[in-house]
Order: sequence, then structure tokens, then C-alpha cells
Amino acid sequence: MAELHLGYEDAEPWPLEWIERDGVPLSYRVEKMKLAKDKRSLVVNDSLTLAGIPPEVFDYRLGNRSGLDWVVDQYRVKTDKRSGITSDPNRPDDPQYIVRQVGQVVRVSVETVEIVTSLPAEFGG
Repeated sequence: MAELHLGYEDAEPWPLEWIERDGVPLSYRVEKMKLAKDKRSLVVNDSLTLAGIPPEVFDYRLGNRSGLDWVVDQYRVKTDKRSGITSDPNRPDDPQYIVRQVGQVVRVSVETVEIVTSLPAEFGG
């Protein structure tokens, strides 16, 4: 499991369904992502939604929230009120970085849940 977590950036992204909005040019740019109420899809921006998020993604928790919840919360453009400095996680050299990372976090979360549930009860399964 350590190898899975340490190498998450090399993990094959989970095969999420990419739903492109008709009439809107495809963009990977993230301003602020939002999970649907049923948590089965993630609105990346006005042009792209990722669907088919497995429910077990939310069974793997980092403290009080899932890894995907953490990514959705942290990967957004925000400006610090006091300093005026804007933090932008988008990478001009790799426009698909955040979308790919969402798929990787989904994969690591699902595989972690599978590993943990396969363990004998005395080890957390």
C-alpha cells in the first residue's frame, strides 16, 4: 500500500467518463471544482464534467475527508485577502495535470479501500 500511495502521481488514472459541454470549447483549466450532490460526478469547469466516480472513493479518508474531497478543496484558484497573492494550481506546461490527478486520486482511493477490506479483521479489514 505504501508503494501505491508514494507513487500516486504515476498511477494510471481511473477511467472516468469525460462529459464535454456542447458549444463550449474544451478546457482543462480549473477555477473551482464542484462535486455533484450525489458525488458521482465532478464539474471541473464550464466545459468539462468527470462522471462515474465510484462511491468507495469516499470510504478512504484523510482525517475527516476523502482524498478526492481534499483535491477538490485545494486545487482551485484563490487570492489571499491580506497579501493579494493569487495561488493558481493550473500548470501552463501541463494543462491536464489537475484532471489527471483527479483520476489518479480516484484510483489510489479505490485500490486502498480494496486492500484494507481484504485484510483480516485484526488488521482493519
